[in-house]
Amino acid sequence: MASFEELGLSESVLKGLHDMGFKEPTPVQSMVVPLLFEGEDVIGQSKTGTGKTAAFGIYALEGLDYGLPRPQVLVLTPTRELCLQVRDEVARIGKHTGLRIASVYGGQEIEKQFKLFRGGANMIVGTPGRVIDHLKRKTLSFNDVGLVVIDEADRMLDMGFIDDVEFILANTPKDRQTLLFSATMPREIRALADKHMHAPKFVKVSEDEAPVVTHIRHEFLLVKDPRDRLYALLDYLGREKPSLAIIFCRTKFGADKLKTILGDRGFASEALHGDLSQNKREHVMRLFREGRVRLLIATDLAARGLDVENVSHVINYNIPEDHTTYVHRVGRTGRMGKGGAAMTVVMQDELGRLGEIERGISLRMDEVKFECKARPGGPRPPGFRPMHVQGRGSRPLEHNVRRPSQRPEMHHGMRASREGRYKGPIGHLRTGGALRPMGHYGPRPKKRG
Repeated sequence: MASFEELGLSESVLKGLHDMGFKEPTPVQSMVVPLLFEGEDVIGQSKTGTGKTAAFGIYALEGLDYGLPRPQVLVLTPTRELCLQVRDEVARIGKHTGLRIASVYGGQEIEKQFKLFRGGANMIVGTPGRVIDHLKRKTLSFNDVGLVVIDEADRMLDMGFIDDVEFILANTPKDRQTLLFSATMPREIRALADKHMHAPKFVKVSEDEAPVVTHIRHEFLLVKDPRDRLYALLDYLGREKPSLAIIFCRTKFGADKLKTILGDRGFASEALHGDLSQNKREHVMRLFREGRVRLLIATDLAARGLDVENVSHVINYNIPEDHTTYVHRVGRTGRMGKGGAAMTVVMQDELGRLGEIERGISLRMDEVKFECKARPGGPRPPGFRPMHVQGRGSRPLEHNVRRPSQRPEMHHGMRASREGRYKGPIGHLRTGGALRPMGHYGPRPKKRG
C-alpha cells in the first residue's frame, strides 16, 4: 500500500491524516489496515513508535455509525498516559468526522466521565480497572461494541491486568472484531488470543528485542568524575540546543532535583514521575506537547507509551539498567522515520554496563567528548557564569536548590523572645548574659559592663 488514498478512505479521515502530516502509511499500517477491512481479527507484534495507533484509529473511524450515540469501539490501554495519548491522536485524525470519544481512567473524577457517556460517546479509550468499575456500576454498556483493541498487551500482563482484560472481553459481544498489539508474545498473551479471538491473522512488523532504529544518532558521554555529571549535561544542552528533549533519571527525587537546577539555569523544564497527581501530569504533558516546556525530566514511568511528536533528543542522565530499558527510552525520538539523537551519560565504573547495552542492541555508540569542567580550578564551558553571579555563594551547583527561607540564627529549637534574645536551655552558650547558638561562628556579643 503506497498511499492512504488506495484504501478508499473517506474525505474526512484523509483530511485528518493530511492535517497531521501523514503522507504515506508506515509498515504496520500497510499490513494491518487491509486485514481489518477484510473483517479479520489481527495480532500485531510491533514495537512502540511504529504508527499502530493510527492503524486502528483509521479503521475505527471508517466503521463508526456516527448517528448511534453509544460505544461501538473499545480501546484498552495499560496506563493513563497511554490512554490520553491514544484518545488525543484518534481525535486529531477524526476531527472532521462526527467522532465523540471519551477517555476512562483512574484518578479522574468519575462524575466527569458520566457526563461524557451521557453526551453519546461512540468510542471509549480506557484502562482496565476503571472500565470494570463502570461495568459494575452499569454506567457503561458494550452491547453495541463491534471492535475491541488491546494495546500493549504484554505490558498489561506485566502489570497484572490480564484477568481484568478477560473480564471485559466477556462483557462484549462474541461476534466482535478484535485487534491485539504487543511488543513481545509471551505464552499468556497467546493463550488470551486463542480464547477470545477468531482465527486471528498474525502480523510481525518488528520485535521489541530487535536492534533499535539506526536512523538516529546513538552517543555516549564519558564523565570520569561524578561531580561533573551535571556540567556534562549543561555542556551538551548548550551545544545541541534541542527543540524538545526527554531526560531520563533513575529516581523521582533525582528528577525533581534536576528540574529545579535546570530551572535556575534558565531552562524551561518540568518533571514527570509517579508522585504527580493526574491533573499535574496532564498539565505537564500539555506544556511539553505545546513546546512551552522544552525539557521533560522523567523516570521510566514515561519510557513506554509516551508519544510526543518532534522529540529531537533523548538523554539518559542515568544509564539504563539494561538494553531493553534503553530501547524503550530512546524510542521516544526518531518516530515515524524522523531524525533524532539519543545520548547517555556514563560514569567510569559504568562502562561495563554500556558494553552490555551495545551488545544487546547490536549497535556501537559514538563517544561525545567532554573535556571542560565547571568546578573551581577547571576550564569553563560555554556560557558559564561564576558562582557569585549565580547566587548562593561558592557552593557546587548541585546544592544550589531553592529551599524555604529561614532565619539563619534560628537553630536547634530556639525560641525568640520579645526582646530579640533567644530562650532555650539546650544547644547554646551563655556569654555575658546573652544566649548564643553553638556552632555560630560570627562575632561574640560584647560583655555587659
